[in-house]
Amino acid sequence: MSPFIIFSLLLQIACAVHVVRSGRPLYWIFIILIGSFIGMAIYFLAEVLPELRDTRGGQRTIRRVRDRIDPDRHKRQASRQLDLADTPANRKRLAEESLARGDFLMAESQFRTAMQGLYQTDPDLMLGLAQAQFGLDQPRAARETLDRLITANPDFRSHEGHLLYARAVEACGEHTAALHEYEALVQGFPGEEARIRQAQLLEKMGHDAQAQALYAETLKRADLLPAYYRREQKPWIAIARQRHEG
Repeated sequence: MSPFIIFSLLLQIACAVHVVRSGRPLYWIFIILIGSFIGMAIYFLAEVLPELRDTRGGQRTIRRVRDRIDPDRHKRQASRQLDLADTPANRKRLAEESLARGDFLMAESQFRTAMQGLYQTDPDLMLGLAQAQFGLDQPRAARETLDRLITANPDFRSHEGHLLYARAVEACGEHTAALHEYEALVQGFPGEEARIRQAQLLEKMGHDAQAQALYAETLKRADLLPAYYRREQKPWIAIARQRHEG
């Protein structure tokens, strides 16, 4: 028996089990068995897909699949909305979608254009502009934008913005100043990125023992915190495992 036939049979069995467990009409089993892949496709489109759309988890799954198939669709939608109505909100959305897709030049242009009039010192727009500048390998410009952000919005708080500032200072070659920024950030930061970046900078500066202590702390936290946290922080935990000695 060929692998293709075996695979088809396994899928048919899985669909048939789903029919029974979900309490759907048993005629679906006949359609699945007789129709093979066509029958299974009909069952999925008629019964499973509508159910997925009614649940949050299903909606997230559908969005992830659509985003993987067409990763630029949100950016295109934002561009169409801006063509229909050139508003600060629509321009901000296009800038954010461009940033998410790594189109830093477009993002930088859109954030700048959006920062007009009442929105000239909008903290979210200024942070987005700094992110685009950093993505364009302009750390000094990103740092200056963040400095202006804080001057204009002294009460604004953002872990993401603070981390970007620390990275910009480091990229400017001011390692001691960057280390102070990481130290101020790491305790309240929601995740392991700040701690790992601090450890990497310490290694770069020759402070291996301090770096190892931070890697060990990340690994300890990974063992103690829930599984979802480990999944979310997997890239940073992997770096800690790779760099930690013993």
